[in-house]
Amino acid sequence: MNQADDAILEYLQELETEPGHRISLPPTTVWYNLVEQLGVLDRSQNTIARRMNILSEAGLLEKTDEKRGYYRLTDRGIAYLEGELEAADLELEDD
Repeated sequence: MNQADDAILEYLQELETEPGHRISLPPTTVWYNLVEQLGVLDRSQNTIARRMNILSEAGLLEKTDEKRGYYRLTDRGIAYLEGELEAADLELEDD
């Protein structure tokens, strides 16, 4: 896990309008908001897209639209954010 991973997961969690109602977004939108609007990261669009794919492979995000590449937070992603899963327990590629 790295700074981008945590920022992506936290951002998607903040968009949850009510428990269990999770928003799906494409990497470009996540990048635009985290980098351009909020300024919490200084990463490229490609890095955000790659990290979201890696988070999906680890089960922290799920791809909700294969064709357009939309992702949303999973229960496992919520568990990680709430401290129920340790980063060491996840098999993620470092950036």
